[in-house]
Amino acid sequence: MATMTTSVRPVAICRPRLLATMVGFLGRWPVLSVFVLLVLIVSGAFAPLIAPHDPLEQTLADRNAKPVWYVQSSGKYLLGADQMGRDLLSRLIHGARISLFVMAISLVVGMVLGTGMGLIAGYIGGNVDELLMRFVDVWWSIPFLLQAMVVAMVIGQSIPIMMGLLALLAWTGFVRNVRAEVLSLKTRDYVALARVAGASDVRIMLWHILPGVMNTVIVIATLRVSGLILAEASLSFLGAGIPSPTPTWGLMAAEGRSYMATAWWISFFPGLAIFLVVMSLNFLGDWLRDRMDPRLRQL
Repeated sequence: MATMTTSVRPVAICRPRLLATMVGFLGRWPVLSVFVLLVLIVSGAFAPLIAPHDPLEQTLADRNAKPVWYVQSSGKYLLGADQMGRDLLSRLIHGARISLFVMAISLVVGMVLGTGMGLIAGYIGGNVDELLMRFVDVWWSIPFLLQAMVVAMVIGQSIPIMMGLLALLAWTGFVRNVRAEVLSLKTRDYVALARVAGASDVRIMLWHILPGVMNTVIVIATLRVSGLILAEASLSFLGAGIPSPTPTWGLMAAEGRSYMATAWWISFFPGLAIFLVVMSLNFLGDWLRDRMDPRLRQL
């Protein structure tokens, strides 16, 4: 009996320690967030190879087919089919590809535009700074959904129009933060030495000040992606986004809202995908902010 007690006690002690170590590791490093984002990237990049079915193929005999865990399921569709008999999993995978493409282009355009305006406003100052900041204030006062719906009604719905709208939404988040960083960095000694050495204003901004604000730009970009995904999903849900039958998560959730009582999976899984990706991006953005800000690293 004594031998039995001594052999069990180390196992009982090691299990809480192992659990505490795993929790501490997951809390210190964004493992789950990176995993979700890797799944998104791989799914988007290799969508034609991964998707089990054509996302646009309609089989009316399989409309609202149940997922495989239902007893009545035929087993043909892992996550079920939508109201047109299209494979939900394949549409989710191809929707990730559309979301990645739209978000990447929109974010890059918005990041370049917003960072450039923030650099100019903070470095030059004076009337230029005042004019740019008042323009940002006016732009913020215009509801984005109203802009998007007017553009969709006047010009139409397409992927390029959606990318342009999201780029116009993204750039304002960079201007104020970059400007605040530049106002601090332009008073540093190394900037004064570069100016004394004869460096032009453009060279000072690009080679001496811009590297100092890149950590802020990266964190803002990470946090803005989640907002852009939600904006695209909201526009598609309201009918002002990318037109059907192109698979996007917001459009899929909108198409399934009339079938929530009979085929809940049509809206649930796109909504779950949006939730996981947005939460992962938010967690990753918070982690990057804590790692890149020297004041937060000391806490």
